[in-house]
Amino acid sequence: MPELVRLYLRNIALGFLLALVFTGLLLALDVAHLRHLTLETTGGWLAIVMLVVFNTIVFAGVQFAIAVMRMAEPGNPPRRGNRAPVAGREPVAVPVPARPRGRVAP
Repeated sequence: MPELVRLYLRNIALGFLLALVFTGLLLALDVAHLRHLTLETTGGWLAIVMLVVFNTIVFAGVQFAIAVMRMAEPGNPPRRGNRAPVAGREPVAVPVPARPRGRVAP
């Protein structure tokens, strides 16, 4: 299996674990009465499943982004956008006629 696929699957698994912990804490601490809403209604299990799935998507994406950003080589500092001027291209002053202020009499 390619290394990138293994990295992605590892981050999905970590995101899933984080989503389970996060959803468990939301229900255990009864934030915004979510525990009551999910456990006392007939379709509450679906809300818990959706919380876990959508939080897995978010946390896995964040984990994968962090892993990819940490792959940068330590010796290459990021460029700051200081571009060298191109030969033959210099700024040119263009005269602009001034408009009179206020109302102009006919």
